[in-house]
Amino acid sequence: MRKSGILTAVFSLPNEYGIGCFSKEAYDFVDFLADAKQKFWQILPLGPTGYGDSPYQSFSTFAGNPYYIDLQEFIDRGWLTKEECREAYEEYYESNEWYQKAGDDEKAGYVDYAAQYHARFSLLKRAYERSFIESDEDYAKFVLDESYWLNDYALYMAIKDDKRGASIYDWEPELRHRDEKTIEKVKKDLAPRIGFYKFLQYFFKKQWLSLKKYANEKGIEIIGDIPIYVASDSADTWSNPGLFIFDEELKPRGVAGCPPDYFSATGQLWGNPLYDWETQERDGFSWWIKRLKKCFELYDVVRIDHFRGFDEYYYIPFGDLTAEYGHWEPGPGYALFKAINEELKNPRIIAEDLGLLTDGVIKLVKKTGYPGMKVLEFAFDSGEDNDYLPHNYDKNCVVYTGTHDNDTVKGWYKTLKRVDKAAIKEYLFVKNARNINKDMIRLAESSVADTCIIPIQDVFGLDSAARINTPSTLGNNWKWRILPSYMEGESRQKAVDFLSFVTKTYGR
Repeated sequence: MRKSGILTAVFSLPNEYGIGCFSKEAYDFVDFLADAKQKFWQILPLGPTGYGDSPYQSFSTFAGNPYYIDLQEFIDRGWLTKEECREAYEEYYESNEWYQKAGDDEKAGYVDYAAQYHARFSLLKRAYERSFIESDEDYAKFVLDESYWLNDYALYMAIKDDKRGASIYDWEPELRHRDEKTIEKVKKDLAPRIGFYKFLQYFFKKQWLSLKKYANEKGIEIIGDIPIYVASDSADTWSNPGLFIFDEELKPRGVAGCPPDYFSATGQLWGNPLYDWETQERDGFSWWIKRLKKCFELYDVVRIDHFRGFDEYYYIPFGDLTAEYGHWEPGPGYALFKAINEELKNPRIIAEDLGLLTDGVIKLVKKTGYPGMKVLEFAFDSGEDNDYLPHNYDKNCVVYTGTHDNDTVKGWYKTLKRVDKAAIKEYLFVKNARNINKDMIRLAESSVADTCIIPIQDVFGLDSAARINTPSTLGNNWKWRILPSYMEGESRQKAVDFLSFVTKTYGR
């Protein structure tokens, strides 16, 4: 069945406290999708973010980001006041020179993660201290049901707090190696902090599932997103070191990345620890099955990033400063997905199969039956024919104008060579690029692809300032937010009318 949807990160939604969350604005966004006749909301990973604020480098693959918890629930419960919430942020903003100079739209269109770390976390801790959550039966059931990951995660975060954010590689050997007596002592000493992190996860899941239920009742399904790898400094590596290629000191022997190519002469050094696939296969891939079971509690469909790594993965020696001297190693192949399919009964998975693909990857994606991805911004290369041009699609795929790693359509078009611009206008059969974002959306929607996903920035025709991420850069990513004015009045209605029109016109 042909369907379409919108790609928007939760953090990009409007909200008065500086970051999108599971608040009224999120429910309003679902209403917008329903009014525009969309059937999917694709989001970015929901895990707690670490250094660089990337949702693809999380402290846990099972946990949720506490920044997304709606403070209004704690106000309604009497654990916080509206004045306290406002004052906590104002106190931070008064000490920030940029905020003193920035205009209202600049502030509303930008996520300041430092503000969340200082202001929101202080409010969440205050709410926890005033709560009586331990006596709640639903909370007790949550802690028991999620204990297989929650206990280790909460302990890991409590220790990390106690050590002022220090990496697990800087912890004492007894802690890093999980010495039994040391762990028991830390559990007693840090009990309140451990309780705080369990409290956060309870409200994250409770609020998210409420929002997801609302979306599902409106006929909208959630496409979640998970990176193939976990962060090096994470509860996952600390609690399950046997899953990874580690040395005796529990440090990676090799790390993940991509080899040198046209885009980077030294390749991409991601730094994630690599999986010990032989050990995982002997165990029946139980950790991956648990991981995906958790995902399907939270999402209707799951997109898995860097699908190529399941066929072959790039091994870079630990300590290398670039990705130039890595080599390819065989991944688990179809054996992993055979185990997953048997346990989860044909889960709905999207394979992120972008980039240079080998015959092995192509065969693996085909064997799984999962739809791959097509990105229109990759389709026009000096007039050459390629697999990303719509006339080459098979219907079992998901087409995007661009992804979170791409520039917006308008920003991308401005950077192209004249010959490429001419090829695009010829393919689209248009005389000018005045409405290039809408022309590219029509192209995506009209394709034979079963599913079409459009970034919200392209719906509103925004330029490069609205870009979410520029790969291999730090400092200005994962921050763009939708201005409240986009989702109100004439601007909202124009977007609804356009999306409804193309959806109906092309049978989605």
